[in-house]
Amino acid sequence: MKYKGRQQADIALNAIGLMSGTSLDGIDVALLRSDGKNELERGPFLTVPYSDEFREKLAQSLQTALKIEHRGDRPGNLSQIEIELTDLHADAVMRFLDVHSLRPSDIDLVGFHGQTVLHKPDIGLTVQLGDGPRLANKLGMPVVYDMRANDAANGGQGAPLAPAYHQALSANLDPQWRGLNPVCFVNIGGISNLTYIDGDKPPHAFDCGTGNVLIDQWVYAHNGISYDEDGLIGSRGQVDHDVANQYIKPMAQKLDRGISLDRLDFEPLKKGVLSLEDGARTLAYITAQLIAKSQDRLPSKPKLWVLSGGGRLNKTIVSELHEALDISPNSNESRIIKSEDLAISGDAVEAEAWGYLAIRSVKGLPLTYPTTTGVSGECIGGVVQMPTENS
Repeated sequence: MKYKGRQQADIALNAIGLMSGTSLDGIDVALLRSDGKNELERGPFLTVPYSDEFREKLAQSLQTALKIEHRGDRPGNLSQIEIELTDLHADAVMRFLDVHSLRPSDIDLVGFHGQTVLHKPDIGLTVQLGDGPRLANKLGMPVVYDMRANDAANGGQGAPLAPAYHQALSANLDPQWRGLNPVCFVNIGGISNLTYIDGDKPPHAFDCGTGNVLIDQWVYAHNGISYDEDGLIGSRGQVDHDVANQYIKPMAQKLDRGISLDRLDFEPLKKGVLSLEDGARTLAYITAQLIAKSQDRLPSKPKLWVLSGGGRLNKTIVSELHEALDISPNSNESRIIKSEDLAISGDAVEAEAWGYLAIRSVKGLPLTYPTTTGVSGECIGGVVQMPTENS
């Protein structure tokens, strides 16, 4: 059934979620069906990588975006990049439909995150490149976009937004895992963030430090590769604790204030300070330590840690996290697992979340809570754009 308005409060909708994260590596496309609450059926997933040329454009746009003073500002070439990015998202959706033998008429909504280029929650400013009306017209589908802005305008950090979806995932866990409660979902993307869930209680969530961004920058600066595959480079190195503490102490203090992070909040490790291997290992250690320290801000210690995002595949980060949390891989009382152990794609979770949030948005359900972003009250969000051309 095609979405036609907010009055369709009780039906399930088919939504495509689109995510382009802080790693700047490409577009994640995922399909799910949900009523916006606990009814949940996850569908297929596809990643469409950016070209090296466009990835470099996005990286440069982060510096240009520092000139933005108001959300609608597009200094320099940001307007052109926004058009190009939107068109790439449209192409990604059409490719997804083709690969999975779906028709546009099978889709009720598209949840469009866009590309964050500036995030200053202290002044209520968060900017994601992405033209919602253009995407709706190119696809001929309703598009929900700009889902962070209302939270930031109401005193929230504008992130993280996935906790509402994590709560639905938790409600649908296989019974074998339900004894390990509370559950903590940790997304190790460019930035790490977590969601703590204890049954039906309101979720707690916050950014908890650097994820992959510093490691990615480090290995790229040394040998031009985009990431440390499987954490192999880091596994050959040693932790330099002096360098690690230069990051951990100030970042932990900043995180204790409950702020949301941007990739520009982290100073890249300067080439030449450490060897390639020691730098990758030290940065993996930093990521793990900051995640572990975050549990001090939670109501109680989680018993099940569920890892998603690219960092879950970095075996060095995962090994360091076991040590930082003092959890044996063979423990029966507490576990650190990948989302795939729950039959959940760790690559798809963020894109799925954006589809789920789009459904909640059109139904007028809250996207964020005081315990997830620090917003003043339960907060709805998102702009719903119906197609006006090619519809």
